[in-house]
Amino acid sequence: MTLASATTRSGRHGPPGKRTDGRLDRGAGTWFLVLPALLPILVLSVGPLLYGIALAFTDAQSGRTRATQWTGTLNFQDLLHDGLFWESFRIGLVWAVGVTVPQFVLALGLALLLNENLRMRWLTRALAIIPWAMPEVVVGIMWRLVYNPDAGILNETIRDLGLGDGRDWLTGLATALPAVIVVGVWSGMPQTTVALLAGLQNTPHELHEAAALDGAGAWRRFRTVTWPAIRPVALSITALNFIWNFNSFALVYVLTNGGPGGRTRLPMLFAYEEAFRYGQFGYAAAMGCVMVAVISVILAVYLAGRIRGGEDR
Repeated sequence: MTLASATTRSGRHGPPGKRTDGRLDRGAGTWFLVLPALLPILVLSVGPLLYGIALAFTDAQSGRTRATQWTGTLNFQDLLHDGLFWESFRIGLVWAVGVTVPQFVLALGLALLLNENLRMRWLTRALAIIPWAMPEVVVGIMWRLVYNPDAGILNETIRDLGLGDGRDWLTGLATALPAVIVVGVWSGMPQTTVALLAGLQNTPHELHEAAALDGAGAWRRFRTVTWPAIRPVALSITALNFIWNFNSFALVYVLTNGGPGGRTRLPMLFAYEEAFRYGQFGYAAAMGCVMVAVISVILAVYLAGRIRGGEDR
């Protein structure tokens, strides 16, 4: 027996992916470890996404007795001339920006406050994340009671202060969208606060002390020490918040159901109505594809900026 044949029989050499003694190598074993986590993603995320994309190129409808037909890009051509959809798209952008920007500003201020050595700080931090722990449906019902035109706490406060008789905030054409934006800011601010607070706590305290010894004021310390340290976290959470807000559904559905007169009809609500109220599954899937494309572009711009920022450093 030669040395090469003995080595092969001992299992040190053999075909890639499988040892000659019958045991799998490290690469194949890694796949077995990843598979339990990968399967739910493929089944619950990738699979429905691919099915929805395929559905957008058909005339699928609810309650049809004949087979679904392939229509190519017809749904997308109709979508280009659908003024209602593009109006909902504009409202969705206004909503996403109107919620994300104040959300970040207020969360940053709250995170800076909670980062200070305050008395009962643990209790304040616990209270600050309460809106995050509440389901969106519960938040919507609670704020409907706040905005109630007859017995809501907001109108009661306005009357007690002698500022007027109040108004119907969720059904007024001029007040519905701002009122819903306020709820969106309130409900989403805690998660932004937690992310920014984590970034602040990872900032070395010695840097602040050195800047203070150099005579830097509070604003200069924030601009030269705090902001560079939390900037990656701030950019990440802002991009994610914009995507989450643009895809909002439950909160606005409970508060206004897209009304009044479509003033709060976000793109997700419009697609939902087309699919489950009017039964136009193919057309609704085409709307979903457009929204996926927009989110993909936003993610690409964000990732390109992160990569460019990493190269600059």
